[in-house]
Amino acid sequence: MGYYIDLKSISIDAYKDILKTKTFIPSWKILENDIDKNLNILKAHQINNLDELLITLKDKSKIQEFSKQSGLPENYLAVLKRVVKGYRPKPNRIKDFTCISEDIVLKLEKTGIKNTLKLYDEILTDEIRSQLSRKAGISDNEIMKLTKLTDLSRIRWVNHTFAYVLLESGYDTAEKVAKADYQELYETIKQLNNERKIYNAHIGVNDMKMIIESAQSLGFEIEY
Repeated sequence: MGYYIDLKSISIDAYKDILKTKTFIPSWKILENDIDKNLNILKAHQINNLDELLITLKDKSKIQEFSKQSGLPENYLAVLKRVVKGYRPKPNRIKDFTCISEDIVLKLEKTGIKNTLKLYDEILTDEIRSQLSRKAGISDNEIMKLTKLTDLSRIRWVNHTFAYVLLESGYDTAEKVAKADYQELYETIKQLNNERKIYNAHIGVNDMKMIIESAQSLGFEIEY
């Protein structure tokens, strides 16, 4: 499957069901109404999956053009594009993880690996991780830590700091996050941060629900 989910695999019909169960932040509320009607309009214009949707809504001029063709409001299409693009979150830079030493960062950079997207294919199995360990001169324990940070970084909204928080809280893989109870995840992370003061931002219960929903959309192909 890869670091990102294949957007061609999510049909417009399947995305209707996803939207109907999604937790929306205020700026996404426009997507809550007329889900079937609006997405059927996309299908009527030969948009069959989320990959084709992003191609059609590539930039502002494309959004304006499609709005005129379809009758769907520009602001609706702009929000829809933004939400779908969330399936491809920006990878975290290895050097931004405070739990990874500068020496390890430099060793990885010498092999051409600077972020979690580049690292992903190098940590999928024990055998591949062992090869990276030998090639880069990094211990197996550190490679496993990098593996879990990379896995967690695939989840939308999980930056380098929150990947570390999830790691330290015991929700150290994307699959564990996907299977978590959002209230328990919230309480665990709240307690951890109260004890260790890892981050200053407010992260609420709804944030936990959205992170879990994002994790549930991923494939879990890393072998632990």
